[in-house]
Amino acid sequence: MSDIFILDEENKKNTSSKTIKIESSLLSKIDEFLLSKQSLTVKDKVIFFRLLSTMINSGITLSKWVSILEKQEKKQTILKNILLRFGKELKEWKGLSECLALYPSSFSPAEVGMIESWEKTGKLNTSLRDLADQVEKIASINGKLKSALMYPAMIVIVVIWVVMIMMTMVVPKLLEIFAGADNLPWTTQILIGISDFFVYYWWLFILIVVWGVIGVMVWKSTPSGKYYFDKILLHIPIFWMVSQKIILSKFARVLSGMLKSWVSIVESLRITSDAVWNEVYRQRILFLRDDIKKWLKIYESLEDDPLFPEMMVSMIQIGEQTAKVDEIILKVADFYDEEVDNTIWVINKLLEPIIIVTMATIVWFIALAIMQPIMNLADTISNT
Repeated sequence: MSDIFILDEENKKNTSSKTIKIESSLLSKIDEFLLSKQSLTVKDKVIFFRLLSTMINSGITLSKWVSILEKQEKKQTILKNILLRFGKELKEWKGLSECLALYPSSFSPAEVGMIESWEKTGKLNTSLRDLADQVEKIASINGKLKSALMYPAMIVIVVIWVVMIMMTMVVPKLLEIFAGADNLPWTTQILIGISDFFVYYWWLFILIVVWGVIGVMVWKSTPSGKYYFDKILLHIPIFWMVSQKIILSKFARVLSGMLKSWVSIVESLRITSDAVWNEVYRQRILFLRDDIKKWLKIYESLEDDPLFPEMMVSMIQIGEQTAKVDEIILKVADFYDEEVDNTIWVINKLLEPIIIVTMATIVWFIALAIMQPIMNLADTISNT
């Protein structure tokens, strides 16, 4: 009996240890999944690339560098978790680009492709500092674009909210005096219809907005949907003024960095196509890559293309003729960075009067719709 009891205790211990192992492995998988969805801040990414460049230049191996950097991170941050996993992956003889590809939310395909090319050409130690500068520049441009779009977006939301409150609370009270009246002006009839819609069918308005957003997101997730969505964005006048300059700046800056590191033009264009966020430009750059394979020059392929301004094509032509494409195209990127700042300033100045006029028009229409039947009634009484 004692032997049976001992065996039962051992079986329980084995079962419990297996359960703990399964739970721990499940928890580790959940942690890895959640970790892959988190992203590094721009500041952490820039520090990461700069420190990596310094360590490689000093002759320290990647695995040793990861261990040193991981110990410096005292708190449990996303960077510390990434470094811990990098240490395990590097011990299995994986390259740095393979490690970075595990975190698509932190490292873009263009960044992974750059590092992969630099690993093959042996230019990793000299190019990482340039990549850090590039990440900082691009993040600064994206931040300016977001700030430029945030102001009008907030104003539009406020206007819609104010209009909904007026249509559901203020206007119905004012329109009660016209209840049952005939021959109301067309402005008043429109206002009554809009007010009734917001009062009785507000849920339909919210449903249309929600389903519209979901529908656009699903459509945009398809290859053809993304292409046509980005094409529509390029035809929005105000958005086009900024977005084209940002795309061209990214194109020029990434291509310059790749050519400066002696990466082949065909491979450079493939990586550059991943750096631009617009699908229309991405496919055009891939088409340019095919033209290069046919021994066409860059400026010959881009000539008379509305996506690329004549000034930029001319600068590329000069660069190809003088064998200094990387230097000249980098100056083009700096030029477009300045243009982005100027364009955003102009847009902000233009939006203020547009928003004021829009609000004034809404208030004028509501006032006209309410006052017109009152004035008509006064005229009728005076005539009588």
